[in-house]
Amino acid sequence: MDWQPQQGPLGQLAQYLKDSLSGHDVGAQKNAEEMLKQAKQSPDINNYLVFLFTNRELPLGLTMDANAYHAARSGAAIMLKNNVKTSYKTISEQSKSYIRSRILLGLQDPNSQIRNYAGNVITEVVRHGGIMGWPHILSELSSLIGNDNTTVSPETQEGASGALLKICEDNRRALDKAYSGQRPLDFIIPKLLGFTTSIIAKVRAHSLASINIFIPEKSAAMLSNLEQLLQRLFQLATDPSDEVRKHVCRSFIHIADIAPEKIAPHMSGLVDYMVAQQRSNDDPELALDAAEFWLCIAEDQKLREGLKPYLPKVVPVLLESMIYCEEDVFRLEAETEDAEEEDREQDIKPQFATSKGARLANASNGDDSAPTANGEAKPATVGYAFDEEDDLEEGELADDDEEEGGDPEEQWNLRKCSAAALDVLASVFHETVFEVTLPYLKENLNHAEWPNREAAVLALGAIADGCMEVVFPHLPDLTHFLISLLNDKQPVVRQITCWSLGRYSQWASRLDKTGRQQYFEPIMDGILKRMLDGNKRVQEAAASAFASLEEKAQNQLVEYCQVIVQQFVQCFGKYKDRNMFILYDCVQTLAEHVGPTLAKPELVNMLMPALIGRWQKVSDQSREMFPLLECLSYIATALGDNFAPFANPIFTRCIHIIAQNLQDSQIATRQAAGIDEPDKDFLVTSLDLLSAVIQALDDRKSTELVASSQPNMFELLIFCMKDPNDDVRQSAYALLGDCAIYVFSQLKPILNNILDTLVAQLDLRHVQTDVDAEETGYSVINNACWSCGEIAMRQRAEMAPYVEPLLQKLVVILFNDRIPESLNENAALALGRLGIGCAPQLAPHLATFAPPFLRAMRKIDWTDEKGHALQGFVEIVLNHPQAMESCLLEFFNELASAPRIFLTSMGLHQEGFVETIRKVLVQYQNLIPDFNGFVARLPPEKAAYLHSTYGV
Repeated sequence: MDWQPQQGPLGQLAQYLKDSLSGHDVGAQKNAEEMLKQAKQSPDINNYLVFLFTNRELPLGLTMDANAYHAARSGAAIMLKNNVKTSYKTISEQSKSYIRSRILLGLQDPNSQIRNYAGNVITEVVRHGGIMGWPHILSELSSLIGNDNTTVSPETQEGASGALLKICEDNRRALDKAYSGQRPLDFIIPKLLGFTTSIIAKVRAHSLASINIFIPEKSAAMLSNLEQLLQRLFQLATDPSDEVRKHVCRSFIHIADIAPEKIAPHMSGLVDYMVAQQRSNDDPELALDAAEFWLCIAEDQKLREGLKPYLPKVVPVLLESMIYCEEDVFRLEAETEDAEEEDREQDIKPQFATSKGARLANASNGDDSAPTANGEAKPATVGYAFDEEDDLEEGELADDDEEEGGDPEEQWNLRKCSAAALDVLASVFHETVFEVTLPYLKENLNHAEWPNREAAVLALGAIADGCMEVVFPHLPDLTHFLISLLNDKQPVVRQITCWSLGRYSQWASRLDKTGRQQYFEPIMDGILKRMLDGNKRVQEAAASAFASLEEKAQNQLVEYCQVIVQQFVQCFGKYKDRNMFILYDCVQTLAEHVGPTLAKPELVNMLMPALIGRWQKVSDQSREMFPLLECLSYIATALGDNFAPFANPIFTRCIHIIAQNLQDSQIATRQAAGIDEPDKDFLVTSLDLLSAVIQALDDRKSTELVASSQPNMFELLIFCMKDPNDDVRQSAYALLGDCAIYVFSQLKPILNNILDTLVAQLDLRHVQTDVDAEETGYSVINNACWSCGEIAMRQRAEMAPYVEPLLQKLVVILFNDRIPESLNENAALALGRLGIGCAPQLAPHLATFAPPFLRAMRKIDWTDEKGHALQGFVEIVLNHPQAMESCLLEFFNELASAPRIFLTSMGLHQEGFVETIRKVLVQYQNLIPDFNGFVARLPPEKAAYLHSTYGV
C-alpha cells in the first residue's frame, strides 16, 4: 500500500509552511521556521512535503483558503528542493522512490509556478542521484512533452519541457556518457528536434534551448544531427514566437562556432535575418541575441571574409542599436549631480585581489616585466563591459535580492553588444567599416538630441583601435570636438567622451613636443578635470580613461607628475568609497610607469598624506583593503628608500592582517559548520606588500623591520607556504625569494623548516587538472623554483642535505614537456644555481640532467640568473667532465652564445666566471685528442668566439 500522511501532522505542516512565507506576521514566521527545523528531523518529512506540493486539491481535514494553500504548496516545494539539495544522501530509499513517483504530478499542475518548482525538484534529484538513479525520467518527460497518450494538457507539456531543459543544463556531460553501452544523448537529441515542431511555443523554445546546450560540446549525437537541425532552424526562423526566434539566433551562433563551414553558404540570408531580428524593437533580448551573431562571425577567421560584402547592411544596424532606448533616456535624464552622496553598500562592486604573478625565468630579478595595474588588463568599464549571467533557475529568488535588479549601466545589453561588435569589425575590416560609419558620425556628433551625440561618441571610441590609420587625418579636429563635449550638460555624454578620449590617447602621446602641447595636454587636462566631476559615473569614467591614458603614455607622463598628483590628491578628498577603487588603479599605474620620479620630495609630500589618510580610515576587514594594499606595493617600489618613513606602521599592519587571517582560518577549519572561511585575498595582498617594502628599503632597514615583526614574519610565512589556496602560496614563495635576496641573515636560522616545505611544493602531482587551477598551480611551483635558486645562491655548500630531494623534484620538472616552458626554465635555473655550492653532490647525476638543462637554458635570455645557473653548471661539469659526452657540443654552443658584454660587465666577471669556463675548456682540450676538430663542428662564428673569448 502506498505511503499515506496522517491528517494531524499534515495540517500542522501546511500551516507552518504557509506562515514561513508570510511577511506580514513576523512572529508567526519565526515560529514557523523553528517548527520546520524540528520537522526536518522526521524520517517522513520529505514524503509529507511532496504529498502537499503535488496535491492541487486541498486534502481532507485541512482548512485554509486557496491562496493560503498555494502558499503552503510553494513552501513545501522550496523546502523539498532544499532538502534534496543539501541532504540527498541521507534520504531513505523509500522516500526517494516516493518522491520520484509523485513529483511528475507537479508538472501537470495548472499553476505555472508550481510547474517550475516541480522542474527544480526533478533537476536536484537527477543532479544528486545521477542519471542512473532515475533512469526512466528522460523517457517519462519525453512522453509528457510529446503527448504520447493524447491526454496531456498543453500546460503539462510546457512544464515537462521546462524540466527537461533544466536536466540538460545541469547534466550536459553526464548525458553524453555511456551507460550499459548507451548514451542518453543519442535518445534526447532526436526527441528534442521532434519537439521543435510542437504547436506549443513554449515547448518549441524549451526544446531549442536544450539543443543549444549541447551544440558547443560537439558530441557525436549532436554532430550527426547537425544537418537536420539546420533545416529545422530555417523553418523556425519565421516562428511567430520571439522566444523561439531568440533561440534560433543562438543556435546559428553556436553552429558558427563549431562548424563554420555549415554557416558560410547561407551568409547572405543570415545577414538579412539577423538584421531584421536586431531591429525587433518589442524584444530587446531577441535583438541582443541577433547582435551577438556579428561578434561571433567577426572573430572567426573562416567566416569573417564572407561578411565583408554585407558591411553596408550590418554597420548601420549596429549604429542604430547604440542609441539609448526611450526608457533609458528617461532614467538617465532623471539622474542628478550625486558626488556628495554617500555610496550604498550595494553600489560597491566586489573586489578580488590579483597576485603579482609568477617569477618567470626571463624576467629581471625573477619578476614579471611591467604587469598591468592590478596584474591584469583593465576592463572597459564604460564602453561595453558586462557581468556574467546568474545561475538562478526559473521560479527561484536570489538569496540577496538586489533593489531594482542591479545597475542597468553595468548589464550586458544590445547597446554594449553592438558597440563591441563594431569594435571587432573595425579591427578586421578597418577602412571599410570607417567609410560606412563616417556619414553617421558627421550627422550625429553635433546632433541636437544628446542620445544621438552620445551614441556617435561611443561609435567613434569603438572604432579607435581598428580604424586608427584612417581616422588619423581627422583626429586633430575630432580631438578638439571631443574635449568640448567634456563640458556637455548631460552627464552620460561627458562619461562616454572620457572613455572615447582614453581610446585615442596613445595617438596624442606619441606626437612630438609641439603636437603633445596641442593635443595630448588638453586631452590629459580635460580627463583630469572630469575626475572631479559632480557626477560619480563621470568621475569613474574619467578615472578609468586616465588609467588607460597612463598605460599608453607611460614614461611620457614624467614631466606632468606634479599636476597629475595634485589632481589625484583632490580626488582622495572628494571621492566616496566606490570610486576609490579606480583611483587606486590610477595611482599605481602612474607609479608603475614613472617609477623613481614619484620619489621627489615634493611629490611624496603631496601624495603620501592622502594615501596614508585613506589607509588609516579603511578597516582590516574591508574589501577596499585589497586595491589599497596593491596600490601601496607599487608606490613602495617607485619610492624606494624614500618609502622608509611610512614603512613601519604599514609593515606591522600587514603582519597583523596575515596573522589574524591565518588564525580565523584555523578556527573555521576546526569548527566546520557555522563559521565562514576568511577571505584569502587579504593574505595575497599583504604578502605582496611585504615583498614590495622589503625590496624598496635598504638592507639595514628591511632587516630591522623583519627582525621586529610580531608575530615573527617567517613563522607566518611557513603557514602561508602550506596554505591550500594557490594564490596565497604563489605570493608566499615570491616573498620567500625576496627575503633570500634582501634579508638572508634573518631567513637563515629558520631555513631548515622552510626548505622542507619548499621541497614538498615542487611536486607536480599537487597541481590540479582544471584549466584555471592548473595555471595558478604551475605559477606556485615557478615561484618555489625561483626562491629555491635565490636561497641556493646564498646558502651555497650548506644546501648539501637537500641536494638529493631537490634534484629528484627538479629533474622531474625538467623532463616534463607537457608543462609550461617557463616552469622547465625555472627548474633549470634553480638546479644550476644549486651547483654553485653543491657541485660534487650533483656531479654523479650530470649525465641524466645535462641534456634537458641545456635545452631549457638555450631559451632563457642572458641575465644574472642565467649567468649564475650556468656558473653552477660549469662547476658541476668540472667535477665530472666525462658525463657530458652526449651533449658536449650543445654545451660549447651555449658557452659560445654568451654576449661578451654580459661576461665582462656583470657581477659574474668579479666571481671569475670566465676563468672557470676556461678551466673546463682546458680540461676538455686534454681529454679530446682532436679538440680543435671537435670545436670546428660548431658554426664558424661560434667556434671563433669560443677561441677568442676563452683563450683556447
